[in-house]
Amino acid sequence: MEAVEMNSVSLKRPRSEDDVANADEIKRQKISEKSKTGNDSGQSVETVTEQPDKCLLEDTKNEIIPNEESEEQEDEELEDSDEDGDPESFADMMKHGLTESDVGITKFVSSHKGFSGILKERYSDFVVHEIGKDGRVSHLDDFSVPVDDEVNFEDPSEETFTVLSDEDKKRLEELQLLKNKETSVAIEVIEDTKEKRTVIHQAVKSLFPGLETKTEDRDGKKYIIAYHAAGKKALAKVRTATDPRKHSWPKSRGSYCHFVLYKENKDTMDAINVLSKFLRVKPNIFSYMGTKDKRAITVQEIAVLRITAQRLAHLNKCLMNFKLGNFSYKNHPLKLGELQGNHFTVVLRNITGTDDQIEQAMHSLREIGFINYYGMQRFGTTAVPTYQIGRAILQNNWNEVIDLILKPRPGAEKGYLVKCREEWAKTKDPAAALKKLPVKRCVEGQLLRGLLKYGMKNVISAFGIIPRNNRLMYIHSYQSYVWNNMVSKRIEEYGLRAVPGDLTLKGATAVHIEEGDVDNYTIHDVVMPLPGFDVIYPKHKIGEAYKEMLVADNLDINNMRHKIRDYSLSGAYRKIIIRPQNVNWEVVAYDDPRIPLFTTDLDKLEGKTLPVLPTDGKFRALKMEFSLPPSTYATMAIREVLKMDTSIKNQTQLNTTWLR
Repeated sequence: MEAVEMNSVSLKRPRSEDDVANADEIKRQKISEKSKTGNDSGQSVETVTEQPDKCLLEDTKNEIIPNEESEEQEDEELEDSDEDGDPESFADMMKHGLTESDVGITKFVSSHKGFSGILKERYSDFVVHEIGKDGRVSHLDDFSVPVDDEVNFEDPSEETFTVLSDEDKKRLEELQLLKNKETSVAIEVIEDTKEKRTVIHQAVKSLFPGLETKTEDRDGKKYIIAYHAAGKKALAKVRTATDPRKHSWPKSRGSYCHFVLYKENKDTMDAINVLSKFLRVKPNIFSYMGTKDKRAITVQEIAVLRITAQRLAHLNKCLMNFKLGNFSYKNHPLKLGELQGNHFTVVLRNITGTDDQIEQAMHSLREIGFINYYGMQRFGTTAVPTYQIGRAILQNNWNEVIDLILKPRPGAEKGYLVKCREEWAKTKDPAAALKKLPVKRCVEGQLLRGLLKYGMKNVISAFGIIPRNNRLMYIHSYQSYVWNNMVSKRIEEYGLRAVPGDLTLKGATAVHIEEGDVDNYTIHDVVMPLPGFDVIYPKHKIGEAYKEMLVADNLDINNMRHKIRDYSLSGAYRKIIIRPQNVNWEVVAYDDPRIPLFTTDLDKLEGKTLPVLPTDGKFRALKMEFSLPPSTYATMAIREVLKMDTSIKNQTQLNTTWLR
């Protein structure tokens, strides 16, 4: 097998006059939709915004959350706004973005001729189902709530969520947050029964933590009086992992409610933040096995500490783009990395390949696999790649770190970021730049606040204000950049066979493949190191290439420990070729680019069926399914099929060409 150089693929397909008219109509519709909704990647202009139905927990703006979180909520609203304009202007801005070759992605393993197709024209064309450590694929197929053996009278009933009027909720929220001078709120009991009063008491205490209630007679009528038991000290206590709720929890019930989360066009952390706000709890009481992309429909397991399935199920009435189901109680949370992988269902629309090309491509994917490159999302989408910042951190060049994060840059960015960067370039005044930035919790805002607090002479402490995971993302991006480049060199030099000097894993330990054993290994056994102080390198030319690349970046491969422990890289090993499992595919014809081409879990629960597709439609799509292990990129598998650049820059240009 020979490695194949990356070939350019024509992105523009020939179209008839009917096609042009149809495309113009689609363009008008999509641009109209985009003017109403946000677009996270520019790859498509269709999205669904979160518009909760009217219910007790209907709106995060009316959420009872601590005052310090109001700024965060405001940030989210601004981040969700879209200033990118029409598809052409976005594509024009993305000319400054990264391409695959910029991050070392240059080789293919298959010999078929590439063809074009649109990846994620709709976010619903990309569906991810998590595979648990037991090999079970997560599906949302049950909305029922489990019944306890032991009844818990403290659990809120369904009526708890509807018994309070909108006016009651508003007044209780203001009381809870001490927003007015009232010391109590009186709620008249219209139907005066003990059961009705109990429900109101329960509703206030469950949904407005920090408030107490009592019953009073006034002018012959019964009122429930809500008040702060301890004045300001009782202000809206938010539950944490160590103090999740004050009332009892049945001993026979597991402490963690596990559920399947179905989400559309939201990444995992965004989803957790939304759920935590609607439930009025801290995000850290949720746990999960892996994070999932935003621009997709994803299905994964989540666990939450001491929140009932009933409360979670109620959110299905309040939230759009989310559904929760398959509830169960267990005694353990979930842990990151405790999964076998993910199963992908992908539609590539408007493909140009012949049936023979598609068959060759998919057979190659199933039998040989694809190069296990780190995908484009690892490196950011702007003109300043994250790996450059990571390299500056490893070089201890802190002024360069600050400059790369804050300096003006061409390309697609929100208007307030552009103004902030311009102010920074002009004044180097963190206070002045921060004033231009309404979104304070973005990396730029956090860094500016750090500079304001610690001053320009203590840049390391200022940078440390950025959350640890975000800081480590930069140096991991640099490791990935080195790995991609080295793997491309390895395949160019030695092709798709194991050679003496390559590395393979014996358990968790890397060993060199010796001359006498080389016939016992294939390319699927070969691993390559991410640079670090606790790895070994190949014994052939690529080992030297690692050293040369790091020397060129003013780094010493033999000294990857950093004076700041967080930034010391131990390294790791990664297979260079991945062979997907459970590979299936089908080519379908269609006329309307807006119709779905497969049913989701939610469609099945709601009894929706696919429209009848024409056998001779104007367009063709490739529907493909495959399973991948953790930390591998489905976009790199798709790239191998299409032999086409999967960067946002390239896909945006392809989508824009299609819209013209």
